[in-house]
Amino acid sequence: MRHFLCLTLLALLSSVFVGVAYGAVSLDKGTYTWTDKVHIRITEHGLDSDRTSVKIYTSNHQLNNYKLSKAGNGLYVGEITLTGFLHDVDGDGRLDTNPRTMGTGSNNGFLESQRDDELKISIRFGDGDTITKSAKIRWNVGTIDFDMPRYPIDETSSVQVTDPDLNLNPQTLDRIKISISSDSDKAGILINAIETAKESGIFNATISFVQDSASSGDRLFAVPGDSIYARYEDRTLPSLHSVSGDLKIEDSAEVYSPILSTERMKNSAIFFSDSNDNPLQSFSPDTAMQIVGTITNEQKFMQKFVYLIQIIDDDNYIESISWIQGEMLSVQSMNVSTSLTPKKSGEYRIETFIWKSLTDPTALSLPMSEMITVE
Repeated sequence: MRHFLCLTLLALLSSVFVGVAYGAVSLDKGTYTWTDKVHIRITEHGLDSDRTSVKIYTSNHQLNNYKLSKAGNGLYVGEITLTGFLHDVDGDGRLDTNPRTMGTGSNNGFLESQRDDELKISIRFGDGDTITKSAKIRWNVGTIDFDMPRYPIDETSSVQVTDPDLNLNPQTLDRIKISISSDSDKAGILINAIETAKESGIFNATISFVQDSASSGDRLFAVPGDSIYARYEDRTLPSLHSVSGDLKIEDSAEVYSPILSTERMKNSAIFFSDSNDNPLQSFSPDTAMQIVGTITNEQKFMQKFVYLIQIIDDDNYIESISWIQGEMLSVQSMNVSTSLTPKKSGEYRIETFIWKSLTDPTALSLPMSEMITVE
């Protein structure tokens, strides 16, 4: 008897719910930015869609009686574009947005929004039932990134900005300006980064490096050992910041030469001359001589250097150290000399070095060494 009553109750409940209409609304995102395109899907079953009203609204603006398109059995779709509010996005003193609220559906709707806002959709069906859906509207802190931490000087560099707030027009590819500089050119260049796809909010730019000319266009003057910097100013910041606030977003990388450090300059063998520049073949105590070395910049760009000459006697005592520092043009050669007046007979070792600087003894060439006998 109890089993019979349970079956009867289940049958009655089933008869109540069969044929009852229901609907569901879904959005393509849980959180939008202020100029996003919003894609709407509504499923309804057993209801007359012609008697269904759709209201889409933010805190201060709304679209009433918005019409959706039928996309299948019980499926209706539509889209609206958020248009934000008046704001200077790039800091050039001009407003970059066109806020407006207009349109009746299903793909021509525009709706204004604030930085911290909420998008709501209310669907009232013909039988009086209502369902709602909401999503947040927020600004974001952007990022900028080089695609590698280090670049060979003869290759290109890619920079990517990710900032959904800069997708100002979902119908086209947006562009933004980013600043690229190096240790050797602190002013740098200003280049365009282009959105990778409509609505992506991701922007890419490519630069190359030059050493024989000034920075120009998308070419940046940089030499091996430089750090390079990518920057842009984010003026669409979350509510922890003021609406008019800005934040410098940056990243850095390094450039290097694929040429070995010790092959960047040529350190030629030294030769000896008297005070009249006549070559010397023999050496005597208390007789002045000139020690002359020849160095060459083997690279296609200017190179800073320090050239050192060290003189060591046969007691392994450093008789003298002299140096010259400067900067050489591409493929430039020069003679560098120092004087020596030996005080005693014996063996002397002459060593020459080319370093980056006195504080950075990275060798730009293999050292040279020459022995002479003073008698």
